[in-house]
Formats: sequence, structure tokens, C-alpha cells
Amino acid sequence: MVIVMTPDAAKDDIESVVDVVKRAGGEAFVSRGVSRTIIGLVGDVDHLGTLNLRSMAGVGDVIRVSVPYKLVSREHHRERSVIRVAGVPIGPGTVTLIAGPCSVESPEQTLAAAQMAKRAGASMLRGGAFKPRTSPYAFQGLGEAGLRILSEVRGEVGLPVVTEVVDPASVDLVCAHADMLQVGTRNMQNFALLQAVGSAGKPVLLKRGMNATIEEWLMAAEYIAQRGNLDIVLCERGIRTFETATRNTLDISAVPVAQRLSHLPVIVDPSHSGGHRDLVLPLTRAAIAVGADGVIVDVHPEPARALCDGDQALPDEDIAGLASLMQVMPGILGRELTPAPEPAVR
Repeated sequence: MVIVMTPDAAKDDIESVVDVVKRAGGEAFVSRGVSRTIIGLVGDVDHLGTLNLRSMAGVGDVIRVSVPYKLVSREHHRERSVIRVAGVPIGPGTVTLIAGPCSVESPEQTLAAAQMAKRAGASMLRGGAFKPRTSPYAFQGLGEAGLRILSEVRGEVGLPVVTEVVDPASVDLVCAHADMLQVGTRNMQNFALLQAVGSAGKPVLLKRGMNATIEEWLMAAEYIAQRGNLDIVLCERGIRTFETATRNTLDISAVPVAQRLSHLPVIVDPSHSGGHRDLVLPLTRAAIAVGADGVIVDVHPEPARALCDGDQALPDEDIAGLASLMQVMPGILGRELTPAPEPAVR
């Protein structure tokens, strides 16, 4: 069961609802969004339904939800959400390009990649300071030094930063440098991490686990939302199948399915799904055509020397092609390319 409070509901109204539910033996999880507060109820639904919650002050609606992911479901939130990251919108009506290096290697490499991203039409900068890798001998990222580089580069190019956080202990550190927290495919069901980023007060980019069903993906988002954070963007990044011609198999159908089931924005990662730079632009076209709210793309000034995933990173000579695609494709579908934020006045 979900209680949707009115936009003008007072703090006392919310606390009164929570108190009534708890006294009836249920649990209440409060999620405060941009325009309204949602309270998810857990317990005996039939008993809670007798409490006449709809008549309480500040209550806009009471909805019995049949799916297990109550807060991210469209059953109680019919309109699709727009999530803003440092003012940059991600959601229906726009297509947002997020681009940058898979991993932060040096100040020079990161700045060059950020400039490439901006020329391509990106409104956000991606970059990994912490890199969970399959092999313990692979490059694991620069850690805190990488975060500082991202902060400095953001100051140069003016693009908000999204970067991965890999464990609950690192959340505060990453929050100090990033505008959006990324939970990667290997951590999609790291429930302690999901709860920690849900409590951090920053927008979250949640990648689908490589072996996860769509319902499991949405349940992972529910862990974040249950901690009061509905500023979540889902990212389809390819799933593991029997096919070996690509790094992963892009489940393009996951975009409209997730948008039908959830009000959260859905973007696509054509770099990690295909694993080869010659597939990035075709998969980007497919993502936009199917209705994705954005794409997140790897770029690198010297992919042959990249310390991580150089095979899938677009070099400088491909940036014009990506820019052209991003200028043309959204308009065909009645959308607009999300503009880069205005640079801060120094």
C-alpha cells in the first residue's frame, strides 16, 4: 500500500500518518520527492485498509499496489519522472548524453575526454575513480585522487559529474566530489550499498546487473527509494547471454518495459553492452529510437593507451559522428537534446 501526500502536506501531517500506521502494527517508509511525499506501507494490507487513512490531513491518495516495488512503480505514479542532476534534466521530452572516460587516469586525459564529451553534445561527465574489475590484477582506479581530478575538470568544462561508488564506506567521500552516484552492474544487489546511496541525498544512476531480471532491477531501485530518495535513473547496460560476439547483449526491449512498469527515467549504455567502438553509434541510434531517456558513452583521447576498456571508447575522430547523431535523432522522435548547463561565472 502507498500513501501519496498532497504537495502542501505539513511535516506534522506526515508524522501523524506514520504514527497511525505504526500503532496499527505496520511499517511506514517515507520518501520525499521534489513535489510530493510518498509513504510506503508494509504490513497486513487488509487491516491497514480499515484505518481510513484517506481522510487524514495532507493525504492525497491511498493506493493498494500489487507489484512488490511500490515506490518506483507506475501504479501510484502515472506520470513518468524527470530527474535533475545539478539542473540537468533526465526524463521524457529530452535525450541526455552522458560521456567521458571509463576510468580517470590523469588530469590531462580526463580533461581531454571531458572536452570531447562536450563537443559531442554531452550535458554530463562520466568518469570512474573506483573501478571494480573482474581480475584483481586489472587497474582498479585512482580512488580519491581520481575524485579530485573529476572535481577539477568539472570546474573547467562545467559538466556535472557522475561516478561510481563501490561500497557503503565510500559514499560520503564520493558525495563530496560527485553530482550523481553510480551503482554498477556488479553492485546492483549490494543491498547495504543501495541503502547507503538512498540515504545520501544525491541522485543515483542504477545499472542493471548483468544477470538480473527487470523485476530484480526495479527491486534494487526500491531499496534506494525506500530510504527516501526517488531521484533514480535506471541504466540498461547489457546482460550476459550465450552470445560471445559482443561483450554483453543489449536488451533493447528492457527500455520500454521498464518505462511501462516504473516512472523512473531509463538510459542505455551502448559502450559496455557492445564492447566495441564500432557498435557504439548503432546501439546509440537503437537506444534513442526505442525511447531511451539518454545514453552514457565512453570516450578517450587515446583509446589504445587506455587503462580500462579502450576497445569500446570512442576516439576524437568519432566525436563529430556522435555529435551529429545526437543533434538529429532526438528531434525525429519529438524530443530535444538536453543542453549542457551554462558555465558558472568566475
